[in-house]
Amino acid sequence: MRRRALGEKVAPYRHRRDGPALRTVAQRLAGWLRANLAALEAAEPSMPVEDRAADTWEPLVAVADLAGGTWPTRVRHAVTTLTAEADEAGNVSLRVRLLADIRTAFTTLGDPPAASTADLLTALNSDPEAPWADSGPNGLTGKKLGDLLRDFEIRSDTIRFTVGQAKGYTRDAFTDAWQRYCPQPETPSTGVSVPSVPTSFPQVIPGTDHPTGTDRSVPRRSLTTAPGTH
Repeated sequence: MRRRALGEKVAPYRHRRDGPALRTVAQRLAGWLRANLAALEAAEPSMPVEDRAADTWEPLVAVADLAGGTWPTRVRHAVTTLTAEADEAGNVSLRVRLLADIRTAFTTLGDPPAASTADLLTALNSDPEAPWADSGPNGLTGKKLGDLLRDFEIRSDTIRFTVGQAKGYTRDAFTDAWQRYCPQPETPSTGVSVPSVPTSFPQVIPGTDHPTGTDRSVPRRSLTTAPGTH
């Protein structure tokens, strides 16, 4: 199936108009499958992919081989193309997850202007809900971290910390990637400033102009109607 080109229009499906033709095709396919069911069940087609992808695509490849003509070549090309696209989508998701987890790591470290690679790796590999500890025998390494971040044009550098120089990343290096791939949701502003509530405060006698949690009186004007609304 081809992706629709920009500006290309596709007629919408209409059950009353398109249903009869599709049912005819379905009936023809069902008849063909019944006539060739034994051959399809015994088929062991050569697969262009392996493991789970091969299990998923094998029935369709078997049908294409039995159909003959150009279908065997076409179906294998489709299998390799779509499988590669799915793998790439998975890799992108993993890298975006890494960006978000690094932002969390910076927050955990107190949002410093820079963090050493060792500190970031410790934070990432110690998260039991993240996939990084399973990246290898020792979890995510500095080299693997650098490889994953290279697609975002983020690279480590030698940075001077209070304990000396070490390889690390500046926080500013992630700003653009964070905004593009995993922006934090904006907190809606109501335009009303809500003061913090103290943990304890004396009770106030009802009817006075001392609101709870403050020792200042509320101006009488704030309790009246706005000017011009008498």
